[in-house]
Amino acid sequence: MHFEKKLLPNGALVASCIPLPKKTFLKTVKQNHGRPQYTHIYIGTIFSYSLAYTTTREKDPNILSKMDMGRITTLSISLSVLFFFLVLNSDHIAEARLPFACDPKDSTTKNLAFCKSNLPIPDRVRDFIGRLTLQEKVKLLVNGASAVPRLGVKGYEWWSEALHGVSDVGPGTKFGGDFRGATSFPQVITTAASFNASLWEEIGRVVSDEARAMYNGGMAGLTFWSPNVNIFRDPRWGRGQETPGEDPVLAGKYAASYIRGLQGTDGGDRLKVAACCKHYTAYDLDNWSGVDRFHFNAKVSKQDIVDTFDIPFRSCVIEGKVASVMCSYNQVNGVPTCADPKLLRETIRGAWRLNGYIVSDCDSVGVLYDNQHYTSTPEEAAADAIKAGLDLDCGPFLAIHTENAVQKGLLKEDDIMVALANTVAVQMRLGMFDGEPSTQPYGNLGAKDVSTPARLELALEAARLGIVLIINHGPSLPLSPRRQHIVAVIGPNSDVIVTMIGNYAGVACVYTTPLQGIGRYTRTIHQQGRANVACANEALFGGAVDTAHQVDATVLVMGLDQSIEAEFRDRAGLHLSGRQQELVNKVAMVSRGPTILVLMSGGPINVSFTKNDPKISAIVWAGYPGQAGGAPIERIIRVESYQLNGNHRNT
Repeated sequence: MHFEKKLLPNGALVASCIPLPKKTFLKTVKQNHGRPQYTHIYIGTIFSYSLAYTTTREKDPNILSKMDMGRITTLSISLSVLFFFLVLNSDHIAEARLPFACDPKDSTTKNLAFCKSNLPIPDRVRDFIGRLTLQEKVKLLVNGASAVPRLGVKGYEWWSEALHGVSDVGPGTKFGGDFRGATSFPQVITTAASFNASLWEEIGRVVSDEARAMYNGGMAGLTFWSPNVNIFRDPRWGRGQETPGEDPVLAGKYAASYIRGLQGTDGGDRLKVAACCKHYTAYDLDNWSGVDRFHFNAKVSKQDIVDTFDIPFRSCVIEGKVASVMCSYNQVNGVPTCADPKLLRETIRGAWRLNGYIVSDCDSVGVLYDNQHYTSTPEEAAADAIKAGLDLDCGPFLAIHTENAVQKGLLKEDDIMVALANTVAVQMRLGMFDGEPSTQPYGNLGAKDVSTPARLELALEAARLGIVLIINHGPSLPLSPRRQHIVAVIGPNSDVIVTMIGNYAGVACVYTTPLQGIGRYTRTIHQQGRANVACANEALFGGAVDTAHQVDATVLVMGLDQSIEAEFRDRAGLHLSGRQQELVNKVAMVSRGPTILVLMSGGPINVSFTKNDPKISAIVWAGYPGQAGGAPIERIIRVESYQLNGNHRNT
């Protein structure tokens, strides 16, 4: 693996991921005294950011927003050693994918009926399940499904994520070897603001290309638990950023389009990857005012279920033909969704006729026993979930308690076989029981197909189409290079990377921050103004105010990040966090030229205070714009003819 420094047409700096043979890589490292040479050549480039991000985001998701390029450079030696350690002391050297099952070289299984790809899938499924013991069956009911060595079937991790690009959030996917990163598109709430169904489908197609490529390289699975199509009803919800928004019809259209891109539209029952619509249903609270998602009971009328919450999921199943639906943690009208036969068996599989499997949100079956105390014993919880229509448990609960549930007469073995028939059928539709992966459809996809220039350009276009112009007095945008020679770029989100890609993101090979984007158009002076979006002091105010007084225009890049809104982190209110509003007012007061307010956020922000400030001449909502987010913000500054999305969002 080595990295090639390039400058894209949009001005973004990219460290292209180019594979080297393992022997050549090791030789290069040895000649360089144990340190990969490219980590020294390109320290301070975007790849250094990428590596720092992957190693620090779990401890502090905002750490990079606190670092300028100089600080990144001081980490060069540490990053080099860490990179060397990760490559040589882990399994991150990608290997070609071996057959999951039905290896043509295995004489003991190649003639078994479930390995004959010319037979109908239902016949193959029955043959395979019929050969399993009860002990083997229950170990296939969980996301970390066990191997069945005597039948030549390997273990499989069902949990992978692809919300807006291939992600390493789930254990089924990892980056390394030939796959150092993947294209990271804008967060869903941003892309949905484009109102562009063909864009959503094309993004899905690119994501599934890269997912298949990583699967072929042994770095990912084929079952991706995306998209999230919950209704963003409460604007304080920390996960609203993952959704298409508050409109059920838009959410349904987004879902069907993205799923078609992910799963493929080549005809027949074959799947490129298997998508999953989550979380069914009435789920828009994680942790707010002493109530968390494990104990939340959504009281919803029948009309609201049908007219609001069902619409995107119905669209997923009927229009998108999604291969999976995930039930949620919460209860609906007193019944846990993952144990409710009216929701799972009667609605999803019965009325909508799901051709696929139903999976629990992670540990949901355990939650309905341990947290919600819905059943008296764990065996009852396992039995209730499976009989309600659940096929797969994200978590170990069903593998531990299902056999005992059968022995106690709470569940029939036939119920387990029904669940397995749904999951195994999806695996067969993915080609996982068809032997050698390289000879199958999409078997030619590899590292060369990940983060290509065309895919990077699509990420830029998606960000451009998702940005929303809220106000533009004057008009002040675009700025004129004849009048605005020097632009101040100020704010805690002005030079961030992790913030731009939102949550459930992977690792990109290229990022363009707002500061980088604007700096390619005009001369800039940068002031962070705040240590981070939650900072409660004014230590950095002085430099920001002084700079705004000296320049011809000021761009304030403010908003939120994952420390404020995220999974299990709902907001208390809708105002800018920390003392950002105070910073905006002070900077605008002294600014000599136009003051442009750019907001990065998933949820809405109350900026009504700007109505009383005539110096704030334009407001732009950028959402979480993905890896290329700074480039379209730069285009706002440019005088070239540039059409901003004029759709207004509530503020």
